[in-house]
Amino acid sequence: MNIIKGGAVSNLLSGVKIPKMFRAEQKFPRQAINPKDIPAKINAELSKEPFISKIKSGMEIAITAGSRGVANVALITKSIADFVRARGAVPFIVPAMGSHGGATPEGQLEVLEGYGITPESMGCEIRSSMEVVHLGVSSTGRNVYIDRNAYNADGIIVSCRLKPHNAFRGSYESGPCKMMAVGLGKQKGAEQVHSAGMGHIAENIPSIARVILEKAPVLFALPCIENAYDETCRLEAVDAPDIMTREPELLKFAFTQMPRIIAGECDVLIVDETGKNFSGTGVDPNITGTFSTEYATGGVKVQRTCFLRLSDESHGNALGVGLANVITKRFYEAIDPEKMYPNCITSTVLASARIPCVVATDKEAVQMCIRTCTGIDKERVRVIRIPNSLHIGNIMMSEEYYSDVAAGKWEGITVLSEPEDLKFDSEGTLITPIVG
Repeated sequence: MNIIKGGAVSNLLSGVKIPKMFRAEQKFPRQAINPKDIPAKINAELSKEPFISKIKSGMEIAITAGSRGVANVALITKSIADFVRARGAVPFIVPAMGSHGGATPEGQLEVLEGYGITPESMGCEIRSSMEVVHLGVSSTGRNVYIDRNAYNADGIIVSCRLKPHNAFRGSYESGPCKMMAVGLGKQKGAEQVHSAGMGHIAENIPSIARVILEKAPVLFALPCIENAYDETCRLEAVDAPDIMTREPELLKFAFTQMPRIIAGECDVLIVDETGKNFSGTGVDPNITGTFSTEYATGGVKVQRTCFLRLSDESHGNALGVGLANVITKRFYEAIDPEKMYPNCITSTVLASARIPCVVATDKEAVQMCIRTCTGIDKERVRVIRIPNSLHIGNIMMSEEYYSDVAAGKWEGITVLSEPEDLKFDSEGTLITPIVG
């Protein structure tokens, strides 16, 4: 793709006015567990019955680790491994991330390494393989698979984050059941979950999870829930027989902890950075309102969205790029189809991998979004800028919002600065920091 700065596109966009922006703070409930207290919290949870009795000396215990950017994930994983080791058992870690990491053992190890999960840091093996065992057929007619290394262990501990999903709604969204059905299912299992389309995933996940709980050596789950500031706020061990009843209850709590763009509406949303470390689809549509399917709704009401850069932690997997209207040349050149396409092939959701309009610079991305908005006064355009969809305590808003925010129209938003022009360097890269 020939993306030229100073060409016809640049000329069409050069006169588009970008409004002045001001810094604002959004405040949400902040129940949290201090990271230094996480090992003690996990030790206390797992020292309860029936969990402590399930880990016996000499057992080999598989501990799951996923591909999401979970807060304190390395610390949580190591704390579980340390507890298992202290009981005289032998822990090892299994990448439980479906088709992520390019659906290769090496790629999945690379993802974990990016989160600080290595054999050296964990003090135990990481057994990465795409080989699976067929466990049977679910009540929804799906073949059920599980990672061979996990299946051959004496026990499995399902460690994961529990939160609302970004593409569907159900009693079981992102949590232990999905970690078993999709994560431990590797590419073949993930494909079975998604093969009937996103309209059926809410049925397939629990039906497959029930087979795994019946036929694989799952001991218990230890889901974590995060608050609106990407901080661990809850860790709760759930015995295997209780997962199907307890997970929906925890999901309701997780919904109450989600952040949001409090103003509710904007014409243009600028997302500085997207990636797998922020959400499975690069950005969380529950925040940005940019859903890839019709089976989930929510987030900010927005007409145009631009993504400026892809995180290094994504290793080229730009799944979710299709949720933008405009991306930059920098973003486009960071995409690795070999890492991204296995995800959308497995999930059957191609919209997430479609390439939107590509422009040369950050400035042009913002200008193109503004110019192509319809039905608005371009002199009073409402623009919101966020660093990513996971950290939205500090944002920037265009001056059209200023008087309303200053007057306290929206509870939870406060003004931090006066409106000022966004600054771009000579290459058109946005250099004004969100946090002043």
